[in-house]
Amino acid sequence: MRRALALARTVMTSTTPNPRVGCVIVRDGRILGEGATQPPGGPHAEVCALRDAQARGESVKGATMYVTLEPCSHHGRTPPCADAVIAARPARVVVAMGDPNPQVGGRGLARLREAGIVVSTGVCHDEALEINAGFVARMSRGTPWTWVKMATSLDGRSALHNGVSQWITGEAARADGHAWRARSCVVLTGMGTVQKDNPQLNVRSVATLRQPPRAVVDGRFAIAEDARLFDGGDVIIFTAQPDAAKAARLARRNVRVVALPDAHTGRVDLPAMMRWLGEHDFNEVHVEAGAGLGGALVSAGCVDELLVYLAPVLLGDAAAMLRLPLIEHLDSARRFEFTDLARIGPDLRLRARDPARWQALQRQTVCR
Repeated sequence: MRRALALARTVMTSTTPNPRVGCVIVRDGRILGEGATQPPGGPHAEVCALRDAQARGESVKGATMYVTLEPCSHHGRTPPCADAVIAARPARVVVAMGDPNPQVGGRGLARLREAGIVVSTGVCHDEALEINAGFVARMSRGTPWTWVKMATSLDGRSALHNGVSQWITGEAARADGHAWRARSCVVLTGMGTVQKDNPQLNVRSVATLRQPPRAVVDGRFAIAEDARLFDGGDVIIFTAQPDAAKAARLARRNVRVVALPDAHTGRVDLPAMMRWLGEHDFNEVHVEAGAGLGGALVSAGCVDELLVYLAPVLLGDAAAMLRLPLIEHLDSARRFEFTDLARIGPDLRLRARDPARWQALQRQTVCR
């Protein structure tokens, strides 16, 4: 199964909106075939592994198949993987986690069992969920899995009071941040960052098969039409004050304007934005923004995970990582759970996630 998980990790940037899946077929400790899900419209992992076995001249009848996600049981862009597996007649299929897609939801496993194939489940479940948290979130709750990426000093500062923030962390940390951009389905920022930095927000420091779309929360639709974001790639502007003429001009440059005003605040309705992204098949959102938007997303309950790059430097009286409301009691604090600590060049990368939101995904992927 860990080999299957490793195969799934090789397609982190290419399968969206489909899940990243790996499959390995073995007999007597020998690999007969293996594969990972191809870009949308291409074969899924199970079919790739079966074709690999066939190319090697191997029969998989009576073998054991390890797959990181329940085989699909419905017709989409490709036929059901469950049918291909049944036709190949392995003796056993080992599955890491169930598929929360309502069109699958245990039906793939049921079909395998009905065909006389022994099914084992739950092997390396959480490792498989880590790879596809976004797909599971979108399928089960209708919104993407969202992380906020931040670079900070040891004293929790993200920029000087004059706005200077480049560069708090080193080159290795910045390249690692680009890898997280590459795996996401959209890179989201705020209008303040666009005005201050005029960023490209594309993937440059690592190889990628695609550039994820960029998105901007721009409540007043004030973005300059010559912003560097508008480089020909897909861009989404979320606003509360649409301007049809400006939107039409930007549409010619692959820019989509989405009006989602919050009737109470006059700003962009952030939970509605997340629902819109889920409805449009975005699995993962990578947020790179200032303290204002980052804090607003946390306060609105839109953030699942924090991705923090910690530099060994002190900045003193400077801007905080997130702008959050004042609280009077620790019971009101938003609590996260550390899940990973890694040395990235001279810096540290910390990951922390909302434990309740993660546990909800775990429950959705228990095999039935």
